[in-house]
Amino acid sequence: MPYLPLPAEMLARCRDLRKNATSAESRLWHFLRNRQLGGYKFRRQHVFHGYILDFYCPEAKLAIELDGSGHLEEPQVEYDQVRTAALNGFGLRVLRFWNNEVFEQIETVLGVIWEALQNNNQA
Repeated sequence: MPYLPLPAEMLARCRDLRKNATSAESRLWHFLRNRQLGGYKFRRQHVFHGYILDFYCPEAKLAIELDGSGHLEEPQVEYDQVRTAALNGFGLRVLRFWNNEVFEQIETVLGVIWEALQNNNQA
């Protein structure tokens, strides 16, 4: 498949999201960056079929999304469901965590991610 460059506005949006990461994203990135979790490479604010994923592990086809309180509002809940279904249709698994889980239960969050990575290897 040939490489297609990202549209300039999407690339700029990704850079802006990386530069202005939420505190929950920064905290989780601290544990995922530099192959710290089992040697798996993660990317942050990665574009996949027009969607910007908070974190993405290409080797495991795993997307990780962090949600704040705005994701409790009805239009956002519906959008998240459609988005997750679309990503699943592309062969990705999507894990969603609430921001407060990253702060209050980081070991559990990392455990769930690790389990998803391990289950990928057994499939």
